Amino acid sequence: MSELLRIEHLEKGFAVSGPFGFRKSLVKAVDDVSLAIDHGETVGLVGESGCGKTTVGRLLCRLIDADGGRVVFEDRDILRIDEYEFSLMRKNIQMIFQDPQASLNPRMTVGAIIREPFVVHGKKNGTNIDDEVMKLLSTVGLNPEHYNRYPRELSGGQQQRVGICRAIALRPKFLILDEPTSALDVCVQAQILNTLKEIQTEMHLTYLFISHDLSVINHMSNRIAVMYLGQIVEIAPTEELFENTLHPYTRALFSAIPTFGDEPRRFEITLSGDVPNPAKLPPGCRFHPRCLEKKEGCERNAPNLIEVSSGHWVRCNVC
Repeated sequence: MSELLRIEHLEKGFAVSGPFGFRKSLVKAVDDVSLAIDHGETVGLVGESGCGKTTVGRLLCRLIDADGGRVVFEDRDILRIDEYEFSLMRKNIQMIFQDPQASLNPRMTVGAIIREPFVVHGKKNGTNIDDEVMKLLSTVGLNPEHYNRYPRELSGGQQQRVGICRAIALRPKFLILDEPTSALDVCVQAQILNTLKEIQTEMHLTYLFISHDLSVINHMSNRIAVMYLGQIVEIAPTEELFENTLHPYTRALFSAIPTFGDEPRRFEITLSGDVPNPAKLPPGCRFHPRCLEKKEGCERNAPNLIEVSSGHWVRCNVC
């Protein structure tokens, strides 16, 4: 497969204000993140809350500005072009947000919400837009009567389907899905995930799927990238990562996957301590204060992301 998007050394920090508005410290939310995504691929981005997953997604949409690095989409660095040029490309890079209710305008009907991308980008006339909106509603499993309803009149699953409609309205090439099912119950989660897979096949979409749920990531992804404190610590094809987990932090994540009945756990790991303060990162390997496999030097030497086998990359001094 050919490459659609390449992230190179992406960085983003947020200033933490102290008394009287003076900058107290800088939180490095994303630090030297590099990742390539191919056409038609689903890459899962996983990690615990606060590791920087959502920030990566927002940087790729330019909802926030990066401090450094490059994001090359179809051979163009979208971080270096002006806002007008990016507005012409924005229809090809869309995002589905975690909270469907908060991402929809409560004063607009479902029909108006889905019509908006066509109007903003000057696509089709009024009659053709209505026909396209009806097709989109059918594609995500909604009925024509939902057209004139407001978001507050819909269930959580229906609201998320409206968000999906809006994101795919202009047939983008790349979709960023920021925990699109975490606010939904299990039955609705399965429906939404299956809908997303069907849409991807039908429209030949490429996904960056952000989640903390490894079961969902396993179901959706071709490759998985694991983040910890703003850095990617392991990247591998999904099957390879599940069969040959190398980084101690990834193993700890796997040990947290729920099991049922007598089903054995692959790993029995209980991490000690808390996640370090991102404004005061530990020296050396960022995971070493909680790592059960650390060796001498881990607290001093920051590891690089190294390819240990074909397509399997790890950031660890002991792997």
